[in-house]
Parts: sequence; structure tokens; C-alpha cells
Amino acid sequence: MTAAPPKRISILLVDDHPVVRQGYRRVLDHQGDFCVVAEADNAIDAYGAFKAQNPDVVVMDISMPGASGLEAIRNIRARDGSARILVFSMHGEAAQVKAAFNAGASGYVTKSSEPAVLVRAIRAVARGERALSDDVAQALAAESLDPQRSKLDQLGEREIEILRQLASGATTEQIAANLNLSTKTVQNYHYLIRSKTGLKTDALLVRLAVEAGLADL
Repeated sequence: MTAAPPKRISILLVDDHPVVRQGYRRVLDHQGDFCVVAEADNAIDAYGAFKAQNPDVVVMDISMPGASGLEAIRNIRARDGSARILVFSMHGEAAQVKAAFNAGASGYVTKSSEPAVLVRAIRAVARGERALSDDVAQALAAESLDPQRSKLDQLGEREIEILRQLASGATTEQIAANLNLSTKTVQNYHYLIRSKTGLKTDALLVRLAVEAGLADL
């Protein structure tokens, strides 16, 4: 009796750069046990594609226009608490990584990693394991040993997301629309971010976000 072929791992690939998606889709499709069933370039479409396809693993960039991958992770996990989401990002700073895991990510790999690292991480996440690229693991270890803990440690993932958007130049109204919140709620979060970090001006908040890799100048 011929053994049944192993089940293929279905993947939703989320990144706002088409060239990046094309490149990594070729890498993933080359694996005999992977099947990219859908792509998305923003948080809203990522959630819709997840509902439509119910993939085994979501490979998710964080830095996207509008609502980021953090918000997409939060929404997907709210729909399906067992969803397996691997963050694949240019940024591997400890604050960003912790925010992703707090939102519900299952693993985190930086785009500077070799393709083989991403492939192994997808298989690990599909098995229900956590996965980190080496540079991310080192960043977390270094941060945990730092006596001067980051001001961002005081912030939750929703506050991290709002800080990221503030630092990227979004207005209160734009953030409210991106995150489906009222402007009053965003203003309250803004106040909490200032209070928790001890930074009283937006210029200082922007500097903190840039230094933590949450935004670019």
C-alpha cells in the first residue's frame, strides 16, 4: 500500500512590497511541502484572506501603510485563537519583537536572515512551536540583561502601534480610522504613552520610536 504524501503547509504571505512577495513566494513554492494560497499587502486584506483561506501559517510583515502587521495579528488571533503567525520583518529590535508576541505572533524572523531560516521557522510554527531567528534571540537576550530597560517596556502592543503611527506622521484622525477607534480613544492612548514613558513632547516620542526601530526618519 502506497503511503499518502505528507500534508502541504498552506501559507498566507503578507507584505506591502510586490517584489518582496514575489521573491519569497518563489522560495516558498520551491519547497515541496509548502503552498502559498493567498497574498495580501495590507492589514485589512490580510484579515480577509485569512478568513477566506484559513491557512496553516501566516507570514506577516509588520511595517505596512495604515494599520500595521501588529493590528492584523491582533485581529486574526481574535477571530482564531489557534492561528499561527510568523512575523517576517526588517526590524528586529526587542520592543518590536515583544509587541508582536504580545499581539499573538508565534515566531519572528528578520529579513536579513537566510531563506533557509525562514523555511525552518515556517515549519516550526506549523508544528505549534515558537521560532526566532538568531539575531532576534540575541536582541531579546541583550535587552533582558540591560539594567536600563527601555521606556517601551511600559507600553502594551496597542500603545506600541499607536506610537509607531504617531512617529510615522499620522494624525489622530488617521490613526483612529486605521485602527477602527474613536479619536477620543486615540487621544487617551496618546496621553497614556506620554505618561508611561515620561516623555512630554511628541518630538521626544518620535525620537524614542525611531531609536527602537518602530519608525524611520
